Amino acid sequence: MPDLATYKTLIDARLNELGARLSDIETELDLPKSKDLGEQAVDLEDDEVLEGVGLVAQKETALLHDALGRIADGTYGTCQKCGDPISDARLRAVLYAVVCRDCAQAAST
Repeated sequence: MPDLATYKTLIDARLNELGARLSDIETELDLPKSKDLGEQAVDLEDDEVLEGVGLVAQKETALLHDALGRIADGTYGTCQKCGDPISDARLRAVLYAVVCRDCAQAAST
């Protein structure tokens, strides 16, 4: 059984990091655009990249909130496919992991 308090702390820290990143992205996207057409093209490309990074951060945030829900209901660290424990190494690598390494590998082949 994983140390739930430790994982909750790690998840909370990652959520704070993602929140700061999303705030920075929002600030950057709100900056006024240059009047120069060449600079505007570069700004638009940069904005597209930032929006992509923001979407990834939003998805990870949702997955981490789901993980907090599993901590609350006592299912965190249990593979949703086979019911075996998810290793600490996997949980530390992927805080929101819902399947064990073996089930994840089986799904990818």
